[in-house]
Amino acid sequence: MLFYAESLSTITHSLLFVFILVYPLHAIPSIMPLSGTCHDKCGNITIKFPFGSRFGCGHPVFAEYVKCTSSGTLEFSTGSGVYEISSIDYSSNTLTVSDPFMSTCSSMQNSGSFILDHASPFTVMEDNIFVLMGCSGTSPVFDQNTDFCNTGSGLDLCKGLYSCKDLTGIGLEPNAPISTCCVYDPTTVLGSRNDLDLPKLQCSSYSGIYGFGGDKGDPMKWQYGLLLQYNESYFSSGCKNCEDSGGFCGFSGVTKSFACICQNRKSSPINCYGRVFHLILFSTAFRMHSNGTDIRLMM
Repeated sequence: MLFYAESLSTITHSLLFVFILVYPLHAIPSIMPLSGTCHDKCGNITIKFPFGSRFGCGHPVFAEYVKCTSSGTLEFSTGSGVYEISSIDYSSNTLTVSDPFMSTCSSMQNSGSFILDHASPFTVMEDNIFVLMGCSGTSPVFDQNTDFCNTGSGLDLCKGLYSCKDLTGIGLEPNAPISTCCVYDPTTVLGSRNDLDLPKLQCSSYSGIYGFGGDKGDPMKWQYGLLLQYNESYFSSGCKNCEDSGGFCGFSGVTKSFACICQNRKSSPINCYGRVFHLILFSTAFRMHSNGTDIRLMM
């Protein structure tokens, strides 16, 4: 290490300044480089914790189910398939997903099953209205000893969907008898397993409705999709500390331990504060001006 100075006194003061500058770094967590950073958008959907814009962002549990594709589509994956997320409401901890094989008034088709992984942090909300269509006469939903089907207001929903011209997509003629239709409570049929097994229920298709667009009598205006609620208990004070420093909560390593992802593509186990100190510490050369004397420190 080579010093250029005009006086020993100046060097002493300068070394003291360097010591004061470097010493606090022992309390600052190391910041490691990353291949990318996190973003607060996926397409037109705002991304917040516990979700992330890529693997390593958000909470590791949610990263298994929710991903942002390279084309900017936010997708939800579960045992029965991949579904597009159309919206997220962070105030109510809910997200809306679209099943490409779900029947709507304008597009009816044979549907697949909808299954939520038992260990997933998601549950089917009670606000969903599920309509089973094209069910056989021996379907368990018509068991006389159960109350699976809503035989009150639910009949109006069956009539509405069975009036759609595209009912032919599931092998029925428009305005067919609604005896093959069932509107049910998902908590009764799905239970704690959150499984919608159409082959087991002996039904051709299903429709999920979460709103009526202001007109319950016109199925073309209804809002089709699935409302899921997610567990909010994953947020922590450590994550808030990271976000307050301008970072994104994420994870890293084999153990998927917490990491604060900073906007300069580096991560910290705590927060994004202290980045300036690290830039100074690892600089190969810097100048200090003290009392008008130019001191050059070479490392």
